[in-house]
Amino acid sequence: MRQFVTEKLYQDVEGSCTGRFGYIVTVLALVEIGVGTILPGNGSAEFKVKYSAIVYKPYKGQVVDGVVNNVNKLGFFADVGPLQVYVSQHLIPADMKFDPNGNPPNYHSEDQKIEKGTPVRLKIVGTRVDATEIFVIGTIKEDYLGVIE
Repeated sequence: MRQFVTEKLYQDVEGSCTGRFGYIVTVLALVEIGVGTILPGNGSAEFKVKYSAIVYKPYKGQVVDGVVNNVNKLGFFADVGPLQVYVSQHLIPADMKFDPNGNPPNYHSEDQKIEKGTPVRLKIVGTRVDATEIFVIGTIKEDYLGVIE
């Protein structure tokens, strides 16, 4: 029974997101498995399980590195681990212009080019937390932010 509960915990919890704790990256250890109770009606059992885990919860002002996965005229999206960060065109430096005819579409200036697959460093300027998802807005409009070379 212990092995089944452990496997079920790993399947259900790893990679999930909660508003309270953020993204659960991995379960480190099972601390305690409580006594199971049988649920009336279907015969399933319910266990209270205590465990320790590595979690990631982004916060305002945090500087993170990510990889661009989508670019359009309104801005771009970057993947930061399990998190997706949106950077609006208003939070991109004014000298970077959008090129819709580029292959792939990109933002570019004299010394930088942001397109799909480009590693970027950005700063989180806002977060919104739902029960099962975290929405984040970032900026590259400050010093030392932008394309990582």
